Amino acid sequence: MSSFEILMTETKVSRGKFLSTPILKHVIEKGIDRPLYLAYLEQAYHHVKETCPLLAAAASRCTSYDSIYQQALFDYIGEEKGHEFWILDDIQNLGGDIINIRHGQGDETVRIMVGYARYAIDHISPYSLLGMVHVLEGMSVILADKAAKAIMQSNELSDGKGFSYLTSHGALDQEHVKFFENLINKIDDPETLNVIIDSANIIYRLFGEMFNALDPNMESQPNVI
Repeated sequence: MSSFEILMTETKVSRGKFLSTPILKHVIEKGIDRPLYLAYLEQAYHHVKETCPLLAAAASRCTSYDSIYQQALFDYIGEEKGHEFWILDDIQNLGGDIINIRHGQGDETVRIMVGYARYAIDHISPYSLLGMVHVLEGMSVILADKAAKAIMQSNELSDGKGFSYLTSHGALDQEHVKFFENLINKIDDPETLNVIIDSANIIYRLFGEMFNALDPNMESQPNVI
């Protein structure tokens, strides 16, 4: 198997658990109301705004032996720069309070996820960030377009305002995932690959907890779809 195939195999269980998160299943099937969607966008803002700083931190930890990875991180920074402002525009278009959101920190679930990513970069390996990239971009491809359509329909919104972040990432991240797959397949060191796998499994769990925290009551509902 290629390195990417190994990554997919070793994260299959975590990915399945994440995709079975009650609120995600509900969103795809029925959509969610505007307040809950705004709550999601708020948390998305607080982890997306940390993307470029995390990429830069990982790049700063690279050595001369990691030139291919370091260049990929620089490329990612160029692609991801400013995406948090798309989210603020969406929030504003839906009547949300962007002033308070910009001055907030996000829920503890988001802070823990970002904090773990920073810890792993500094104390485990700069390659650990690829676990987070794998989860966030991979899930965007699978979920973003479907979620956007379901939420627009459930709220009777047809102009697309408030959905630039979701709709752009559904298509944009398809290219990123291919880029990511090619990058992973250049990694032939089993220890480095294990670092990425471990990080991805942890991020799947933390990202799932972020969604669960948006509506804790949904976890206890037996028939959410």
